[in-house]
Amino acid sequence: RPGTPYDNAPIERWWNEFKLRWMDRHPMPKTKLELIALVEAGVDYFNKQNPSSQRNGLTPDEYWNEAI
Repeated sequence: RPGTPYDNAPIERWWNEFKLRWMDRHPMPKTKLELIALVEAGVDYFNKQNPSSQRNGLTPDEYWNEAI
């Protein structure tokens, strides 16, 4: 909805974390395949291996599985 920036807050935060904590810490990919592999590894890391105190030390996958 126009004029409601809070709708985008979760994904904006995710992109910020992804860029600052993942992309900036790895060398710049030289090919499209390297970029795809780097992004896929980053998404896997943030969804399956990144525990957070906001989720009681759980990864997003673990937190989601407890919620359902």
